[in-house]
Amino acid sequence: MTKYYVDMTAQPNGDHEVHKEGCYWLSLALDTKELGLFTDCHAAVVKAMDYYPSSANGCRSCSKKCHSS
Repeated sequence: MTKYYVDMTAQPNGDHEVHKEGCYWLSLALDTKELGLFTDCHAAVVKAMDYYPSSANGCRSCSKKCHSS
């Protein structure tokens, strides 16, 4: 299982990105919330939707399968 986080600061397009622990882009985020341990990014994005219902999105780098354009 992998630990996931959501960036609490929205991207310019409004997305709050979900990152895996160890992601380069997570290391640059200033304000994050730990989502917990998940087997895949899909479950982590669902959890992030508890906080950001219309704007949670997977990171293009570490959670590519969950990233939508």
